[in-house]
Amino acid sequence: MALETIRRGREKLIAFIQQAPDLILDDTAAQGFISRADYEALNNLADSKEKIRKLLVEVQLKGELVCHQFLEGIRSLFPDLPADLWPPGSACSDLKQGGCSPDRDLVNSGPENPKVEAVKVTYDLFAKDSKDKESENVSGGQESSQEAMETDIFNELENLSGEQEPSPVVMETEIFDEGVKNFLMKLGLHERSGRKLTMGEILEISSESLTTLAPQTLEDLPWHFLRKLMALSGTARNTDLVHWKEEDSKEEVDIDNDWFFLREMDSGVSVNPLDVLCAVLFCSDSFLQQEIFLKMSMCQFALPLILPPPKCTFMLWALRDIVRKWRPHCLAEKRGFREESLVRTRVPTLSFVRMGRSSLSKSRLLNEVLSSPQQHHDFFIHRDMEGGSAPREISEGLVEISWYFPGGREHSDLFPEPVAITNLRGDIESHWLQFSFLTEVSSAVFIIVENMSDKQYDLLATLQGSASKYYFILNVDGEKSKETFRLLSKLTPLLSMTKSQILVKEKNKNTTEFVKKFRSTVRNIINSPLKVISVEEMAKVSQELGIQTDEDTTVCQNGTLHANEIIEEIEDVVAYKRDMLKLQGDLWRNLAKVEKELCRMKRQAGTPAEDYKAQLREKLIALRSQQNQCDLTNGTTKFINGIQHLRPEEKCYFLKWLKFKLDCAARANLSKLREEYKERYHATGNDPQQLAQLDKLISTSSLGVEHFMRELGQFYEAEYMMVKEGQISEEGRQFVHLPNIAADLMLEGFPMELIDGDASNIPLQWITDVMTALHSKLGGKSRMKVLTVLGVQSTGKSTLLNTMFGLQFAVSSGRCTRGAFMTLLKVSENFQRELRCDFILVIDTEGLKAPELAKLEDSYEHDNELATLVIGLSDITLVNLAMENATEMKDILQIVVHAFLRMEETGHKPNCQFVHQNVSDVSAHDQNMRDRKRLLEQLNEMTRAAARMENQFREVSFSDIMDYSPEKHNWYIPGLWHGVPPMAPVNMGYSEGVLELKRSLFEFMRTCSQNRRSKNIPQFVEWVRSLWNAVKHENFIFSFRNSLVADAYNQLSVKYSEWEWDFQKEMHLWVSKAEATIQNQSLEDVESGALDKLRLEADQKLQDGQRKIVQCIQNYFESDRESLHLIEKYREDFIRSAKGLREQLESYCMNKCQQAILIRKGKSKIDSLQARYVKTMEGKVNKLLEECKKKKCELNTVELEREFEKMWKESLEELSLSNLIHRDIYADVHLQLRKDLEIRGNQHFQKLPCFSARPRHPWIIKDCYLEKSLTRTLKGLFKDYMKELEEYTSSLISVCESYVTEKVSTKGDYDETYSRELLRLISERLREKDFQKLHTTICFEVDLKYFILGEAANAFQKMHIEFFEANNPRRCLEKLKPQYLSTFRDLYYEKDVCQKRARDFCNLCLKPALVDHLHKRLGIEIVDDLLSSGQSLQYGSRSFFQFTVQKKLLEEQEFNDYVNYINRYERFVKSWIHGHLLDHYRQREGLAVLERGILSTVGKKAKGVLERYENETGTLAEFLEHFCQEMSEELVISKDSLIVILFNNTANTGSFSAEVQACIPKVIEDILSENFKMSVEAILSNLPFKPQDEIFKRVFGCGKQCPFCKVPCEAGGSSHQEHFASIHRPEGLGRYRDHETNILVYSLCSSSVSSTAQFRNVDTAGAWHPYKEYRQLYPEWRIQPDPSITASDYWKFVFKKFNQQFAKEYGALPANLPEDWERLTKQQALESIQEAFNMK
Repeated sequence: MALETIRRGREKLIAFIQQAPDLILDDTAAQGFISRADYEALNNLADSKEKIRKLLVEVQLKGELVCHQFLEGIRSLFPDLPADLWPPGSACSDLKQGGCSPDRDLVNSGPENPKVEAVKVTYDLFAKDSKDKESENVSGGQESSQEAMETDIFNELENLSGEQEPSPVVMETEIFDEGVKNFLMKLGLHERSGRKLTMGEILEISSESLTTLAPQTLEDLPWHFLRKLMALSGTARNTDLVHWKEEDSKEEVDIDNDWFFLREMDSGVSVNPLDVLCAVLFCSDSFLQQEIFLKMSMCQFALPLILPPPKCTFMLWALRDIVRKWRPHCLAEKRGFREESLVRTRVPTLSFVRMGRSSLSKSRLLNEVLSSPQQHHDFFIHRDMEGGSAPREISEGLVEISWYFPGGREHSDLFPEPVAITNLRGDIESHWLQFSFLTEVSSAVFIIVENMSDKQYDLLATLQGSASKYYFILNVDGEKSKETFRLLSKLTPLLSMTKSQILVKEKNKNTTEFVKKFRSTVRNIINSPLKVISVEEMAKVSQELGIQTDEDTTVCQNGTLHANEIIEEIEDVVAYKRDMLKLQGDLWRNLAKVEKELCRMKRQAGTPAEDYKAQLREKLIALRSQQNQCDLTNGTTKFINGIQHLRPEEKCYFLKWLKFKLDCAARANLSKLREEYKERYHATGNDPQQLAQLDKLISTSSLGVEHFMRELGQFYEAEYMMVKEGQISEEGRQFVHLPNIAADLMLEGFPMELIDGDASNIPLQWITDVMTALHSKLGGKSRMKVLTVLGVQSTGKSTLLNTMFGLQFAVSSGRCTRGAFMTLLKVSENFQRELRCDFILVIDTEGLKAPELAKLEDSYEHDNELATLVIGLSDITLVNLAMENATEMKDILQIVVHAFLRMEETGHKPNCQFVHQNVSDVSAHDQNMRDRKRLLEQLNEMTRAAARMENQFREVSFSDIMDYSPEKHNWYIPGLWHGVPPMAPVNMGYSEGVLELKRSLFEFMRTCSQNRRSKNIPQFVEWVRSLWNAVKHENFIFSFRNSLVADAYNQLSVKYSEWEWDFQKEMHLWVSKAEATIQNQSLEDVESGALDKLRLEADQKLQDGQRKIVQCIQNYFESDRESLHLIEKYREDFIRSAKGLREQLESYCMNKCQQAILIRKGKSKIDSLQARYVKTMEGKVNKLLEECKKKKCELNTVELEREFEKMWKESLEELSLSNLIHRDIYADVHLQLRKDLEIRGNQHFQKLPCFSARPRHPWIIKDCYLEKSLTRTLKGLFKDYMKELEEYTSSLISVCESYVTEKVSTKGDYDETYSRELLRLISERLREKDFQKLHTTICFEVDLKYFILGEAANAFQKMHIEFFEANNPRRCLEKLKPQYLSTFRDLYYEKDVCQKRARDFCNLCLKPALVDHLHKRLGIEIVDDLLSSGQSLQYGSRSFFQFTVQKKLLEEQEFNDYVNYINRYERFVKSWIHGHLLDHYRQREGLAVLERGILSTVGKKAKGVLERYENETGTLAEFLEHFCQEMSEELVISKDSLIVILFNNTANTGSFSAEVQACIPKVIEDILSENFKMSVEAILSNLPFKPQDEIFKRVFGCGKQCPFCKVPCEAGGSSHQEHFASIHRPEGLGRYRDHETNILVYSLCSSSVSSTAQFRNVDTAGAWHPYKEYRQLYPEWRIQPDPSITASDYWKFVFKKFNQQFAKEYGALPANLPEDWERLTKQQALESIQEAFNMK
């Protein structure tokens, strides 16, 4: 390579060029090797050495071609340039001293080559004898001149002798003659002669690739050919164009018209299929050519061996990928077979050529000879095929090759041994070079001749002495044949021929008889000793003749050189894998076992779970460390160099070469091992151990590129873990670049191993980082639909995918798929919008029920894991059934059903398509209707059985767990081969069936894309991670975790919380208005159906609110948000929660309304009494006023007040005020308790004294509260029983205290229903499971009720006294006294008191009502403000709240906070929220804004009402009555204060209204000012609606805690069916201890549920119970195993830090924590909750 020459000889070259640097620089710029800007920059450099050094760098950056031309330029300028600095190939000699091509290594291509000289002599002789004669071009009926023929041969001789040396440009951008250019232009391929067609373009998914329309224009032909060929269609070579007629044409055609018979025959423009093939090959890159040849070989099409001029290339590379299997007759008895690469197979070659013109079709004859009597096949294109009669334009001189391979069947095989057949297109006179090649490589050459001329005789006579045998096939044509016979008789001795070598075909004789005779001749040839040759050997002959091969390019040679460096070291595959790929084998398998054991813990035995996990982690790290300490071996280093440093095209060649050579080595190795196995198996007294060892060798002897990639993945994984463990710094990483290289390979179409089939494991970090790198390279545009295939081994899964998408998954028996591989297919831009994805990811899997795995214990488990994983990843799963009836597929279907059932739990419901292969009957679909029904019944039964096995106790059918329709999703596809291999072509029905399936799949994708978003690569990676973690845990349903699901669930929870609060807020506001309305109504209105009216109104609002939430939920699930299908199963939970919320709010609203009515009724008697007293007092005041006015002298203020005081005192004495009756609340509560306990017997209650005022004292648990039988039988667990009883009782007491507080806060009077409700609440809780399991005594119930009712009696008695004090008539009158005195004084002095009365109205009536309204609304507004602020996220869902709290606790690290959080969670959360509210509003400005908003709104409404009524005629009393009526929903205005304002008030309505309006702003400011002086805590305590309680309900949820570690449930909504938490804690934090040693237990329940450990507690009644079966006791809890090793590091860190303190707090001994817990840091703890709560 010139590039390498410059690199190696840099210093020497710099020194040489320094003699004339400017000359070199000028010449380099003049040839266009560098840009003008680069030239200027370099020219300005003063230092000549620096100038030359930078020039060389610029040249090297331009690539190999420029480097070669640069060195050639220097050599031409300086002939004395040292030879080691010459460009490669310059030392070769040729006829014109033009040098050899740097891209070719032609062997002996100079004039000394005797073969070249022989061809030239032949040409000279031929030219001399035919100088003035014309010759016909017989191939297509067209004439060509002798001059043209001479030109063709001369051009070939020029190529042959090296005079027209192909430059590197010729190899990359072909230079064609005008004929080829014009033809390419005709097919629309003219732009592809430089920019070649690639595999990527052909495999791209587009709407056009799914069509089956016949080509309509010439430009359609290449694409039609390629698409059909990739689909293995036998019609790929058809080139007839279809001209569509107008559908509405109703032209009638006269059938008698002769033109009628001709019109359909006239196809207009027609093209020969061989021309299309050659054009496509001319315009395809090497890798596409290879794929074309492979597909053509499968279709049993003849393959181009040498392309026609001007390219004239031997297609060795294109043939390399083909591998064939056959059974020669010599192996028939042993039933052996041979499998070999086609290019390496040495077989006899028979060549068929034509001399002159002949009416006998050579190609058709060959087809007849190669076809079996039962089945004809067109191997070679002939004139009677579609398009075959069209004249050949560019394919003259094409050499084709086909093979016949026997199947070991003596009676049906045409030939006993394989044979190659070559076919030269065109006359040998015009293509003597190709003919010369055929004579060199063939065992026999068959020359078809009809009329031989003397000139032709002379030409053939030159073949005298040739090693090949020559046979003539004479097509007899009457008199003209005599001359031919004469010349042949002369030729016979020259060519050492016998009469049997002349085969005569008479035109009037039966062709079948001739074919039979001809076959016999061929058979005799094969049976006789003759020369055998491989295609590789043929290539060498072609090089000797000057015909270039497609492997002569530099990039190809570099690829093979790098591949050979690896292959040369492989002598024994197993030994090589052991020595060179050290990180695989036992190391990787042991790692896989440890990883799974970490999840399954099957071998735990008596070791504590966390100790066992710690041991496994240490073992895992040790194995990774062992891997990391391995040095890169030679093989791995060379592989990395190959994929890292080679250019893209060279890299592709390198990998292909490596694949070919590795496959070849593996085949040879497998062949020997199989033979040895067979011999030992049939030997007498065979040793089973030896057979087992051989069996193992066979299964481990495969070696492919994936093994090298796997090694890189293991190096990467090991290094990653060492970095994570702190053993290697981030800067010291060596393999960080490897994921980028692997991502590039995926983009180039190479399959990527997803599941390692040897170790049954996934290198998760490697896959993650490779896919992440791929996502980055795609610029984030990586939406994918995932398609996978499942089925039994060797049922054609990989072939199905290869046929459907043109892929290259391994299908040969030596290299069957192991594990799972994924390939990325690009979707064209115009099709991306329809499919809503950018790529299709196709996953091919190893066969299930593999015979080599069947003997292993875990084979079923292996299949289950594989099926679960790939189905979980896929959008569409193809289940490949290799038979018509699925009854034999029961095992495999069970595996599939289990996998789909598990997916249903994740919310993922992939589509399933059953593909029944080998079904050829056209009526299969209808005939198998019953079978489909039976299949569905089977699937349903299996689903039910699988559900039982998966511990799902529900009725479930197959269609519930997957998208499946028996009619739409069953496909019946004929077998792959049309006939019996190895000579059977692909079945047309197979190709068409697969294409129909493909169209259906994409139609399904198009349809489902509207409802389900495609995964992008990060989401796919997350699915891989979570699915694999779930699979490793075995008990899949209860262990599946996925951050995508968690994220989607959290988003829904947040949205639901918003909708929930909107509903709640609306109903809270309604309740506020309803309470105000009730308080403003008269007793008559209240008693005349007010509650019923409110109930109807509330019911309508509740119904609307519920409907709105349900609609929001439905709209949410129908939106285009990502991952919604994953949480589909939670939809009903949230809908149930909406219903539950409605019921909860309905109860709340009615209770509030009933309570308001109760208070209103309670005050009615007082109001009535007070109204009477007020009226009396007003009369007294009026009477005094009259008396004072009658006095002659005016009284001063002091005298006036003295008179008023005297009157007031006398009036009060006269009224004999009735006081409210004081009730003994203690006695009433005691009476209610007595009634409740009567059913238990009074003997327990008799001992308890009556309630009385007493100081508060704590509740104390006594031993007598538990049944004595329990204390005797459960001595070890007695403390646990007592502790649980204490916790449950404490919770119940807290609930009762909340109830009492709520009643007291109403400021109403006590009602006996309060005590009855409290007793009902206690009785209900005591009947719950939590209390029942504790076996409490009657004494406990009596004492508990007595305690709670005693505390309540204190509160209720105080409540009654406060109500009495607040509503005492004397006190009420005393409150009104100042207002009456003021009014009395004003009336006496006859002042205009409008302004004063208006101010009094504002202060006495409006201000208290506004303050009351503010208190009612402020709590609601605080919640609304907090939830709409930046703080809303932490309260958005229970998971977010848990993360926020735990993060804060970690930052502060206060032990007491942790104790309260764990053991007094409800109290802690309330305190936390209360503290957060105080912090949030500490500055008071935020609260003031809310207060001002509430008051401004109601103030604005009040002003509006005043303005509306101020101009209406009427009294002031009527005016204020209207005002109160309008504001009745917002303000409760005191009637007593209003009477005082109206007392003798003669103010004008308009003036009064104006004064009130002017006064309202001041009142509002006064309220705000007074509130601003209060503390936030004081304000919050005065609010009837407690914001902290409302927020607490949002984050507290259902309040359930894990039965083991006490972690709170995080499920959204209020009516979820299962409780779960993101992360669990060590059980010791929940007070669990060893009952014998009293040491705190440190195991995690999330680990224990996967282990063999057992537990016992109150719920098991002291019996031991397996953790794995915890759902038998706690069916409502779903405890998920940790998603990773580090998931629970947070609580491990907390336990480690406070181990001693927890032990002291719980009265236990500290836990003996594992060593690795001691190494945990605060940062690791933080990272673990970030991972657990998906907050990274």
